[in-house]
Parts: sequence; C-alpha cells; structure tokens
Amino acid sequence: MKLSILMPVYNERTVVERCISLVLSAPLPENMERELIIVDDRSTDGTYEILERLAAAHPEIRLFRHEVNRGKGAAVRTAIGKATGEFSLIQDADLEYDPSEYPQLLRPLLNGHADAVFGSRYLAGEQTRVLLFWHSMLNKGLTLISNMFCNLNLTDMETCYKVFRTDLLKSIPIRSDRFGFEPEITMKCAKRMLRVYEVPISYHGRTYEEGKKIGWRDGLKALAVILKFWLIDDLYTAPYGRGALNNLTGTPQYVSWLARLLRPHLGDTVLELGAGIGTVSGRLMGRRLLYVASEKDPLHLHALRNRFLRTPNVRVRKIDPAAPADFEDLGESFDTVLCLNVLEYLDQPDRTIASIHHTLKDGGVLVVLVPQCPRLYGAVDRFMGHKRRFHGAEVIRLLESNGFRVERTHNLNKAGTLPWWFFSRVLGRGRINKLTLKVFDKTVWLWRRIDPLLPWPGLSFVAVARKI
Repeated sequence: MKLSILMPVYNERTVVERCISLVLSAPLPENMERELIIVDDRSTDGTYEILERLAAAHPEIRLFRHEVNRGKGAAVRTAIGKATGEFSLIQDADLEYDPSEYPQLLRPLLNGHADAVFGSRYLAGEQTRVLLFWHSMLNKGLTLISNMFCNLNLTDMETCYKVFRTDLLKSIPIRSDRFGFEPEITMKCAKRMLRVYEVPISYHGRTYEEGKKIGWRDGLKALAVILKFWLIDDLYTAPYGRGALNNLTGTPQYVSWLARLLRPHLGDTVLELGAGIGTVSGRLMGRRLLYVASEKDPLHLHALRNRFLRTPNVRVRKIDPAAPADFEDLGESFDTVLCLNVLEYLDQPDRTIASIHHTLKDGGVLVVLVPQCPRLYGAVDRFMGHKRRFHGAEVIRLLESNGFRVERTHNLNKAGTLPWWFFSRVLGRGRINKLTLKVFDKTVWLWRRIDPLLPWPGLSFVAVARKI
C-alpha cells in the first residue's frame, strides 16, 4: 500500500527543505510506502535548485516543474496525474501543517469509513496558533457559504490537508488554477456523494510577512467558484455513458413521476440493471424484501455502496448487462427486473433480454425504459453514448421474441420531445442546460397531466412485460 503526497511549491526557499524533511520522516501506518510528488510552479527565488538537490538525494521524491506560473490548483492537478498510491494527501510546502498527523488523517480511509478526509483547524483537540481575527472569519465564512450550497456540515473547507482515495480523486476534473481548488473539490465531493470525514489537526499559520500568499481577492474568487460548481455538474474527468444521467438528481419531480409509473409493477424482490448512482433505486427500494442495485461502472458501484451502506434490504452487485455470466452468478431469481436506460448502450440488446428472462421467476415482470424515436437521435445521444433510439414496436418485438408477453406500454415525457429535438438536432449541443432542466422539473406537475393528450411520441418508451 502506498501514500502519494502531493506538494505544490512556489517560492518557498526558506522553508521547503525543512518541510520536505518532515514529510519524508513522518510516521505512516504499518506496511505503507510513500512517494512525494513535488510540482514546482515556476519558482523564481532559487526554490527549484533546492528541490533538484533533494530529489537527487531521495528516491521517494518525484519532481516536476511548470514552464510558467499557473497557481496552486494547476500544480495539484499535475501532481494528481502523477500519483500512483492508493491514497493521495495534499501537503503545502510552508510548514503551516504538521506531517506527524498523517496517521490520524489516514485512519478513516484505512478503516473503510471514508472516501475523503479533511483536516480541520477548528475542531477541538489540537494546538493552533492564534492568528488574525478577520482572516479566521473569512475562512469560516467561506466554509459556511460552501456548506449552504453543497449541503455538507464541514468546519474547515479551506484546509490544505485533504486526503482521498486516489482512484476517486483522479476521476474528478479540477478546473481551478489557483486557490479555487479548495471550494471546487469540496463541491464535487458533495455532488459525487463521497463519504467525507473531518479530523482535528494542529495549525501553525504564517503571517503575510512570513510568506502567506492567499488574500481577500482569493476569498472573492472562492465565492465565484462555489456558485459556478453549484450550477455546473462537472463531476467526471471524462464524460462517459451513464455519467450524464446524473442530471436526474437535479430533476426530483421527474424522478417522482417515473417512480409513480414504475412502483405498481414491482414485486417483493427486484433487480435493477444500470442503477447509476441510485437516483431511481432510492425511490423504489422501500418496502421490498430485497432490492439489488447493479452497475458495471466502478465509480457508480462505489456511489451505490456509499448510498445504501446502512440499508439492509438493498444489495449492490456488479453486473454488466452485456455479460450473461454476470446474471448466472446472481444465484437467485427475482419477481421484477428493471431495465431503465440500458438497452440503448448495448450492441446486442436481445442477449440482455434473454439473460433477464432466465433471471426472472415464472410469471415475473420486466419493465423496460428506452429512448424513443430514431429521428430524434443527435448530439445529446452521442454525448451520452447511446448507440440507438428505438421504435416502440421494435421493443415489443424484442420482448416477445425472447419469451415475454407485453401487458402494458407507455409513451413517457412527450413534453420533453421538442426540447430534446431542439438541443440535439437543431443546436447540435451535447447537453441540455441546467436551467432548462430546472424549468422542466418545476413544471412536471403540468406535463404529467397533459402528457396523454399530446399527439406526438414520448421521449421515452416504457414496456411492462411478463415472463411466459
């Protein structure tokens, strides 16, 4: 097991050698190795020459340098890309934070309780240098505002000491180049529903005369970062497939509409394929004896395990809908299988329907939801990774040819057909903007009632079929 220590450095020649010495000698849990990844952000005071000498003397150090000064966030982003450990810890080079506290920062991660740990300067229990009142008020004010927008209850959002599971950290895009890194990563941890813990740390802060760099302008920029990433769902380093379905978390009324449609068809035991981050699962799993939320994507599996960690009737399983062996490994049959927004990603949907048939009990029910109307296929579908959109009749034939009797069909969300066509086919955009989604969601109460009256096909097609 290895810890990657990520150290951005800029013009710290008076303290950097002492800081690195403390980092390299800091205690670590048993059998844990360390690597120190240093990114010099184009220092001009002789710092880089000191770093070169230290890197030559210590094989644990991996040294990189920016060609131009880009800011702390950019340096951290570079370091993240170079990390090879299971865990990554951010360490400033200014001696304000004490590396001897690494074990307590790592403990919630090693115990399996956390995905990210923040070291708080404001939790009781550790010594802290008394500093300027207004600087502390600025930190606490930014933390309060961040908490209001991301719905966490942190005491210290602006802390340097943040430790992550490296696989998760690498999957989060970092856009801020300067000190906006702190509110950005906090907002994205909240939106990704990572398990965030805080532990108390000591703090030996510097004054501006001693070299502190962050100022009130950075505080104003942090407010803008909080607002920006509250509005924008920029959560994955690469937009892929079902990751785009996270937008559903911002449309709770639409999810309620969908859940109301699905709920009457659920039995006591349910298997949901392609559960994503559990948006629909969370609405349907109540009162079921067993609800299996399945995914093939490791990041979504992680989100599901976090969400249902203490929900005894929900199990999380890795199932690739295109792999028949994954269904066989379940070792049990279900009253209901939900296949929602899955078939459009597959090369051979009929193989998945056949696997579902074997998974259902005799007389069990399959509920399929797919995007409808091939003429609507456009930029949004391509961005989401859709291979096709379906005709309703095509779905019915697919089900009947694999041993099902279709009992009911629904044209769902006719109100969404025109906006989808406009954004995807006319504007050629890969996403529908958040404002449009919010307006739609706030008016779902109306669209739900007039949907049956509209004369064109729905954006989605739902089929309820029984195994025969």
